[in-house]
Amino acid sequence: MSEFLIYFQIGLKHVLDINAYDHVLFLMALAVPFSFKDWQRIVVLVTLFTIGHTVALLLSVLEIIVIKANVVELLIPITIVITAFYNLFTAGKTNKKDGLNLIFFVTLFFGIIHGLGFSNYFKAILGGSTTSKLLPLGEFALGIEAAQIIVVFIVLMLSYIVQTVFRFSKRDWTLVMSAFIIGVVLPMIIENEIWIR
Repeated sequence: MSEFLIYFQIGLKHVLDINAYDHVLFLMALAVPFSFKDWQRIVVLVTLFTIGHTVALLLSVLEIIVIKANVVELLIPITIVITAFYNLFTAGKTNKKDGLNLIFFVTLFFGIIHGLGFSNYFKAILGGSTTSKLLPLGEFALGIEAAQIIVVFIVLMLSYIVQTVFRFSKRDWTLVMSAFIIGVVLPMIIENEIWIR
């Protein structure tokens, strides 16, 4: 297997790993308010998230940023809850374009936080090699981007089915899914080891 495929598959598995579903939950929260007609906007958001994720990995691999794992493990579910709560407060509002630049910036920032959560594992994969880390990082990022687009496509397809077949309004769908995501993620925050100390 080529080195490209190895890192690409690691990126795919990172997002699609059933045991590490926080990434999928964030993508669900990000995609739920959108539909297929908003595909350009959601692709930009997903790509910004990947860019943030990749920048965080690069800064971590180069040891420019070092952050405690338990802090990142608390921040990741917080980003998911913030995104889901944002959906609750904006569901059904027609003029979302005003806050779009803020959403782009926040998505990029949340990508950095999520990238830091994977940095130790990624450093272990690279090993102590002094060879270029940019190429494996780029290959990994392509795997992440592909997996995220798969997840977003599934969310948009499910959204389409629920709204057309079961006649849910877009607002109700967004509220139900966002509340579900909050319900799944809040225990991750409450049970984080940072509170045990």
